[in-house]
Amino acid sequence: MTSARRLDNAPWLKTGPAARVLKLLNTDGEEARVVGGAVRNALLDLPIGDVDIATTALPEEVARRAKAAGIKCVPTGIEHGTVTLVVDAKPFEVTTLREDTETFGRKAKVAFGRDWVRDAERRDFTVNGLSVDAEGNVHDYVGGLDDIAARRVRFIGEPEKRIAEDYLRILRFFRIHAAYGAGEPDRAGYLACIGGRAGLAGLSAERIRLEILKLMVAGGAAGSVTAMVEGGLSLPIFGGVAYTGPFAALIGIEQALGLSPDPIRRLGALAVAVTEDARRVASRLRLTNAETKALDSMGHRWWRLGGMDEARARRRLYRLGEERYRDRLLLAWARSGARSEDTSWRELASLPARWTAPKFPLRAADFLARGIAQGPELGQVLALAEDAWLAAQFPLDQAALDTIADQAVARLTSKP
Repeated sequence: MTSARRLDNAPWLKTGPAARVLKLLNTDGEEARVVGGAVRNALLDLPIGDVDIATTALPEEVARRAKAAGIKCVPTGIEHGTVTLVVDAKPFEVTTLREDTETFGRKAKVAFGRDWVRDAERRDFTVNGLSVDAEGNVHDYVGGLDDIAARRVRFIGEPEKRIAEDYLRILRFFRIHAAYGAGEPDRAGYLACIGGRAGLAGLSAERIRLEILKLMVAGGAAGSVTAMVEGGLSLPIFGGVAYTGPFAALIGIEQALGLSPDPIRRLGALAVAVTEDARRVASRLRLTNAETKALDSMGHRWWRLGGMDEARARRRLYRLGEERYRDRLLLAWARSGARSEDTSWRELASLPARWTAPKFPLRAADFLARGIAQGPELGQVLALAEDAWLAAQFPLDQAALDTIADQAVARLTSKP
């Protein structure tokens, strides 16, 4: 099957770095086209990210032409026919047309070819199987144009076969649907994902992490995640309970507050009830140290943040910092069952914008002058004084600070 359509909203095909690469490769009997996500997004009138290019030219020929044109060429995946050309500091992956000769997961044997149909048929989803030439003609051999019009994410060919080639396609199915699909996931694809879920165990944590974090912030994340959970796909990924209600509630709260989607915050709402959950999820997904700390903080006694008065909220904000305070508070809000319009939660959420926590004004020198020696006792008395300062609602006048310092010293020295 082939369909035709013109892409009229892609000036980057005519001028700029991408056009230069296409011109370089569209000579002497060779052809190059833009493929994949850039075509899909242009057709959906969405922002374009990376521009990937397929060509009939062999990798060595691509490298030779690049060198002759003074373009940097990096052999990023030359064994699979991919080199990266860097034009005006922008990278373009250029891959020679391929067709599978043997398929066994990600290590499928491929042969270079010149057949655009065979190359399209080996891709994952119809919406990713489109190509556009330098003149703006869209080439569709897999029904991608119809699926884009219907906002339908569908595997190319037999879903079970596509999944067996790379089980990460299970997660990509839900992520791509969340980003570009509408309504329920394609039934045949959904059932194939459920049938192949045992294959998720063989994927590296790093690959799963990338897909999950992208899924967390996709526009239709709530529906796709719910479908995953209902299909029994969350347990192999997170190793525990998935909370779809709080996840959807958090998305609504973020939107109501005008906050940008945050993948770790959303992951916390979906999979974290206590700090043990955070550590398990962080380990299974190989989260970075910063991501792990953020998730762990969210799971730490979030239930204490509900119903706070202004004074207590200020103390929490001081202790946690703005980012940690907001994430933990939004988790508590999402789990409370309160609506996104709830005025009391909104007041608590707006605190960082209304009030800036002052710095603790007492220093070690204040206690050295009061006879406390360097060592563990100095740290203890500082902690006592800071607690008292918070309880007194952050006074800054010298008389109040002297009283707090004197009382902290007295408490420390009176201990048996």
